[in-house]
Amino acid sequence: MAHTVKALFRDDAYQPVAEGTVVAINDRGGIILDQTCFYATSGGQPGDTGFFEREDGSKIEIAATVCGETKEEIIHVPSPGQPVPEIGEKLTLHIDWHRRYKLMRMHTACHLLTVVCPYPITGASVGEEESRVDFDIPGFDSNKAEISEKLMELVAGNHPIYVETISAAELAASPGLIKSKNVRPPTGNGSIRLVCIGKDASVDSQPCGGTHVTETQEVGEIHIGKIENKGRENRRFRIRFGPLPAN
Repeated sequence: MAHTVKALFRDDAYQPVAEGTVVAINDRGGIILDQTCFYATSGGQPGDTGFFEREDGSKIEIAATVCGETKEEIIHVPSPGQPVPEIGEKLTLHIDWHRRYKLMRMHTACHLLTVVCPYPITGASVGEEESRVDFDIPGFDSNKAEISEKLMELVAGNHPIYVETISAAELAASPGLIKSKNVRPPTGNGSIRLVCIGKDASVDSQPCGGTHVTETQEVGEIHIGKIENKGRENRRFRIRFGPLPAN
């Protein structure tokens, strides 16, 4: 039976440290806690890494965080050779905040790109230094500089970013909120988490379970490093940190 883990990052993506109690160790050595601030791989965003601190001060290095049988079951995968905690043991959880914050900024940048390029999304992957978003775009004629400039206008606007929850019925009544061409957000528990950008979601609103910054200015300087053709209509946009190179 799958465990339900309280996902602290859904309420506060800026919480780098938390406490948790071990409730299970799966047959592969994965550690399951009652609650966690570690994000599990999902929606193109990688899971968190970091370490667990035991009461004696020793550490358990965490190499990955993944979902189990359901999205509500979060499994922490230790690095090879790490000690195994006891069921019921209390641990202090430390995520690799430097890495997480980069992923939060990049994930937010991906949302901004879907505003600049309002086309059906066919794939996405969030990375620490580069992210990609694939769109179904017939007859695309824009360029890296133009897209980069529009992205930076949104970043500089310092729009607020916040989360709202709607019902499955409300989502069904507003199908335009779903930007993915082939993937639909899970509605099993009857509610959908929306990530909204701008006052009253004036810039964007879309279903997403990932972690993001709270205002667009935190994204920092970004640019489109490359636009690739991936088939007759698919275009892959690569987002990178820093200014657009001169050449």
